Amino acid sequence: MEKDSWQRMLKRSLKSPQEIADFFGLDPERVKKIARHFRVQITPYYAGLIKSRGDALYRQVVPDPAELEEDEGAADPLSEDEDSPVPSIVHRYPDRVLFLASHLCASYCRFCTRKRKVGDLSQIDPRHIEDGVRYIRAHSEVRDVVISGGDPLMLGDRRLEHLLRLLREIPHVEILRLGTRIPCFLPQRITPELAAMLKKFHPLYVNVHFNHPDEITAESARALNLLADAGIPLGSQTVLLKGVNDDPEVMKKLMQKLLTVRVRPYYIYQADCVKGTAHFRTTVEKGIEIMQALRGWTSGLAVPYYVIDAPGGGGKVPLLPNYLHSVGEDEIVLRNYAGELFVYPQVRPKRERRKRTAPCLAAPLT
Repeated sequence: MEKDSWQRMLKRSLKSPQEIADFFGLDPERVKKIARHFRVQITPYYAGLIKSRGDALYRQVVPDPAELEEDEGAADPLSEDEDSPVPSIVHRYPDRVLFLASHLCASYCRFCTRKRKVGDLSQIDPRHIEDGVRYIRAHSEVRDVVISGGDPLMLGDRRLEHLLRLLREIPHVEILRLGTRIPCFLPQRITPELAAMLKKFHPLYVNVHFNHPDEITAESARALNLLADAGIPLGSQTVLLKGVNDDPEVMKKLMQKLLTVRVRPYYIYQADCVKGTAHFRTTVEKGIEIMQALRGWTSGLAVPYYVIDAPGGGGKVPLLPNYLHSVGEDEIVLRNYAGELFVYPQVRPKRERRKRTAPCLAAPLT
């Protein structure tokens, strides 16, 4: 693979409303109207994976008039701007920060939670990177830095290495994480040179973003294996999206395929309440249904956390099916993945243990 092949592929992306309209047979004026509010771009690689108009991959990247027709939601539903002490940093949790290092993405997800910033150089400017590094240096409680954007792998190798080196030189920063959708949208960006460079900054983790089994291809597998071979632990963050993956079998297949390419499923996100994205949102009950179809029905490695990033800056809240049926003084009753009930005896103070008659057995109730 030639060193600059990913840059050339990126240049051939569908970038203008006219190009996207021509490629997918859409009204160019309607696409232009949407593009005034949020940037449009689709890599030729990802466009080539779309099988038909309206399919799961199409819905994620092709502009939809619904984006302008829906009034519910907010521009900044997670109140990130309120927790932003300097323009490049979101500091919400005690020991970690989000570092916005790039305003660019290879392709632009229509459900993006950061639509107000992503694609806009005035909102995420590389000139703010030094401010972010200074902020982290001054805050010794920060031990974990999540580098995001936009997509940090849209930075060239040298610029990304410079940022990682600055952060690794800070004594209290223990962990570096990259959040990226590049292995899904532009896997050609993952080169042996990039993997070798990232390897120098361990402990470094990469969280990737896949939403559908069809996104895991031979090319994306090659990219992910390069990163894994460099000793980089890989996790996946998936967004629950109507018409994309709101089907238990589709989600199970996705989680299983991720494991085959050495990616550990990490989060399934309930879609954020971003303005213009209501057509992507499912009910929370649908998410619980999907989790019930995973837990016990496939490997525990394939079961991520299902979370809502609480509106207003409350942070990630995990949601689980109700496996705890009842709690008593002497025993609890559990419901397993198949709906069967089991009794587990409560521990008692030592002086009372002789009185216990219930054995510690996982026996089903009948």
